Amino acid sequence: MIREKDIEKKVVDLAKKAGWLVFKWVSPSVRGVPDRIFIKDGTVVFIEFKAPGKKPTQLQAHTIKKLREHFMVVHVCDSVESAVDALDL
Repeated sequence: MIREKDIEKKVVDLAKKAGWLVFKWVSPSVRGVPDRIFIKDGTVVFIEFKAPGKKPTQLQAHTIKKLREHFMVVHVCDSVESAVDALDL
């Protein structure tokens, strides 16, 4: 079974090759933030990576909801294909 970190690594590599800036989001004072921030041509996309079939925790879901309330694009991706679609790679 493919692991979350394997999906994330593959997508990060593909996104960088396609010209995206990619940042790991680590926020010591705020837990539950999405794993990565992708930026290209004025577009900002947040992705929370999950192992296949897994869902965000309650805290992650709350943070995703808050980001979306501020008109941010946030995807939860449990496969390389879903993240490729989210980033239009």
